[in-house]
Amino acid sequence: MTARAVVTGIGVVAPNGFGVDEYWSATCGGKSGIGRVTRFDPSGYPAQLAGEVSGFSAEEHLPSRLVPQTDRMTQLALVGAEQALAGAGVSVADLPEFGVGVVTASTCGGFEFGQRELQNLWSKGGQYVSAYQSFAWFYAVNTGQISIRHGMRGPSGVLVGDQAGGLDAIAHARRHVRGGSDLILSGGVDAPICSWGWAAQLAGGRLSTGDRPERAYLPFDTCAAGHVPGEGGGLLTVESADAARRRGAPRVYGEIRGYGSTFDPRPGSGRPPTLRKAIEIALDDAGLPPGEVDVVFADAAAVPELDRVEAAAITDVFGPHGVPVTAPKTMTGRLGSGAAPLDVATAFLSMRAGMIPPTANVTLSPEYDIDLVTTAPRAASVDTAVVLARGRGGFNSAVVLGSADWN
Repeated sequence: MTARAVVTGIGVVAPNGFGVDEYWSATCGGKSGIGRVTRFDPSGYPAQLAGEVSGFSAEEHLPSRLVPQTDRMTQLALVGAEQALAGAGVSVADLPEFGVGVVTASTCGGFEFGQRELQNLWSKGGQYVSAYQSFAWFYAVNTGQISIRHGMRGPSGVLVGDQAGGLDAIAHARRHVRGGSDLILSGGVDAPICSWGWAAQLAGGRLSTGDRPERAYLPFDTCAAGHVPGEGGGLLTVESADAARRRGAPRVYGEIRGYGSTFDPRPGSGRPPTLRKAIEIALDDAGLPPGEVDVVFADAAAVPELDRVEAAAITDVFGPHGVPVTAPKTMTGRLGSGAAPLDVATAFLSMRAGMIPPTANVTLSPEYDIDLVTTAPRAASVDTAVVLARGRGGFNSAVVLGSADWN
């Protein structure tokens, strides 16, 4: 269990950029992908903004036989997987079929597909329900479809922990690589922008009802009033450092160095939240003191009570204004299980570029003693990053990432 787990490929399907280069350019340029919902008519709902992956046509990227079998979530995930493997310069067929696997996360499964088929059931009858409904809605479907498409028959799985699940999946990929697997494709992609999914998210009580895209999602701001949801995410090719060297990987973005996960006590118990503990566990796992961290990618709930908890955890671990903090998800919305893997990808791109992207549109409240990067990117030497994610119900996860030793 000593192999170093490195990331050799990145796939990005985000509301403000399709592919690594487009996404990174948009993120550093403060370009937002948030706008009024177009995938259904939102006029009857109190929240009407989302981060959508615009211009995506599954028929342009996938075989025609796959399109009717899959939800939009899975279609985006399959394309992200293609990007991640291509970016790694790897041919899965050249690796042992039981040495390559897939571990993804999911928050809601294939909501849009499920809504359509249930509408067929209610309005037309059971004979009009697609046989593919049996798996297209399922949390594990992205893992299954990616593994089938690429012949990846090694250790695989799915993690369900809301936003935190994306980091949990990447940590499990690291565990498999340390245990001897050659390569694990990991991360998360969600796509809950349909009326059924919208109703479910509204029931959670955390959606922003703002009608101005630039003022709707404002974590750590005095005007914070909920988040904007989105679709998309990030997928990573994770390998052992030795395996990547042996096959001559064209690049290594960095290393997954540490991981910590905790679960908050029940509300009303009087015990404190445990996000701070998750950070400390991850740093201890990485063998690093807080002073060596160059940037923190925040969960950024944009709910004042939750923002206070996160800001306090960061301040307690790193000290007041002790480390730059950023939340580029203000330009994409919160992407469910895809949010944290996209932050991981962004952290590795920050290391490569020597640049911390901004938390767009946010003015830091004086209530918080954190060094939030706002307005514009900040030039910085980024060798170590911490990514945080929290899931509804008490899930907390943190990963520590390190820069690559070679390119």
